[in-house]
Amino acid sequence: MSENRTSEDWKTPSTSGGTGASSGSSIGGVGAGSGGAATATALSQTAQEYGHKISEAATQAKDYVSDKVSVVGDKIKELQNADLGEITENAKDYARKNPGQAILISAAAGLVLGLLLRGIRR
Repeated sequence: MSENRTSEDWKTPSTSGGTGASSGSSIGGVGAGSGGAATATALSQTAQEYGHKISEAATQAKDYVSDKVSVVGDKIKELQNADLGEITENAKDYARKNPGQAILISAAAGLVLGLLLRGIRR
């Protein structure tokens, strides 16, 4: 295993089809002594960049999930306050407007119920 990797070897894949390791000494003939500090600095910067990207993605995911939980909570409150007849009429109207999607939803609900009932009998 080669110990003479440069910061460029870590950032981009090798164009020669290799594993990304240098074939001889590091770039410019610089030995491992002075190149090691530069490589460590470059790796540290790359790690910090990826850390920031992951942090941003996690924040976006948290915001997205919070929004969706809020929407689901609102829908549950609406269903608790709604009349059963009103819910039935809404479902019938939806099925008339979107028959294909209504069939798929019904099939999925039947599949889930079937799996649940089959699991109970075992």
